[in-house]
Amino acid sequence: MITEVSDGYVKTEKEHGITTIEFYHPQSNSLPGKLLEVIAQTIHSEGVNVGTKVIILRSGGEKIFCAGASLDELASITNAQDGTDFFSGYAKVINAMRKTPQFIIARIHGKCVGGGLGLAAAADYAIATEGADIKLSELSAGFGPFVIGPAVQRKIGLSSFSQLTIDANMWRSADWARRKGLYAELHPEPSGMEESIERLSFTLSHFNPDATKELKKVFWKGTEDWDDLLRERAAISGRLILSDHTKSFIQKFKSKSTL
Repeated sequence: MITEVSDGYVKTEKEHGITTIEFYHPQSNSLPGKLLEVIAQTIHSEGVNVGTKVIILRSGGEKIFCAGASLDELASITNAQDGTDFFSGYAKVINAMRKTPQFIIARIHGKCVGGGLGLAAAADYAIATEGADIKLSELSAGFGPFVIGPAVQRKIGLSSFSQLTIDANMWRSADWARRKGLYAELHPEPSGMEESIERLSFTLSHFNPDATKELKKVFWKGTEDWDDLLRERAAISGRLILSDHTKSFIQKFKSKSTL
């Protein structure tokens, strides 16, 4: 099934208890609000589907896993409520990933920026290829990784999260991400990544779903307040996105992109 939205799509494929959710946007798999909403809804729907034993989250294309927030949409925000609503889209996706009883395997085939890093961190098991470098660029844009921060910090620890956040213009290698725990596996070639995802998803699809559900509760223990926490964080980002610094950054970035 394909749901077309915001010039992109969310595609769902099901086979033998394995559900693959693929999102795509022509602007480097950036994430407009409507696309975030459909991703969250799709993950939730599969979470309550007893036929779904494991979920694979991936993006389309070959170069970039996810470029994070849509700059076009950020540039169009004119009030704090609209800003909060946009960043709440990330909260909905992360909370959907957290709450679904199935394990989620993230397929990271390329660079991971901002909100894309949040998706990788919210997955239960991320498998990547070399070149899947990461960056949290939000602070340089004038706000910060407030909504995705809890997911990233949970996965790699406060020290590593702080390093990514403070040095917002520096790329960290995929190997750095693997050593910090963001990626469970790192493969030299896409074929190795695909084989590993196929093997693990097949294995998980035959495990006791009740055991998987209980283990997921254990793994995510301590995040029960995230419904409220991430909404509060979205409000912070929604306010900061209106700053002159952020508006200037977006304008300069978009002008540079069109040269």
